[in-house]
Amino acid sequence: MALQQTVEQTVTGLGYQLVEIERSAGGLLRITIDLPWSPEAAVPAGAYATVTVEDCEKVTRQLQFALEVDNVDYRRLEVSSPGLDRPLRGEEDFERFVGEVIDITLKAPMGAAAEGLVHANRKKFRGTLERAETAGEPGGWQIVWRDEPQVKPGQKVSKKRVPAPLQVLGFTLDELREARLAPIVDFKGRGASKESPSA
Repeated sequence: MALQQTVEQTVTGLGYQLVEIERSAGGLLRITIDLPWSPEAAVPAGAYATVTVEDCEKVTRQLQFALEVDNVDYRRLEVSSPGLDRPLRGEEDFERFVGEVIDITLKAPMGAAAEGLVHANRKKFRGTLERAETAGEPGGWQIVWRDEPQVKPGQKVSKKRVPAPLQVLGFTLDELREARLAPIVDFKGRGASKESPSA
């Protein structure tokens, strides 16, 4: 049985979602898992439950057995949660994290389509993930952001400063090289600030 199939069957059989399988140098097999999600159990942005150490231990024990039975060659197994910069893989992941700040990398730069609003060679963007609507129907995806200048530590920002205009980038999943949750550390809670950070 193929590695992907063995791992996926084991992880989903225990009630988790397989996020990523990664083989690294030195025989390390890294498995990333998450708690399952369904639209019916949707929670507000930033309020989703996370994988615990106990979850990882349970999956590790079962995987060690399954990989041995299937004679999979590896030296060390590591099972972990997706972390702050969780990769977004498919339509379900994007549906799950609507309203969150994400980082995306396009396969090709914006080029002339940017109409001078962003640099034509730009491929990386950070913004709030939203559903794009076309003719009132949910279409593809978009991120919304402001290109605010960086504020240096200790620098005071004038309350009279006019905020940078909101910008919107529509995209399809086929246009993406990579998409991840933005690793934002907020000690008040991930969902505390609704303002999109600068790209």
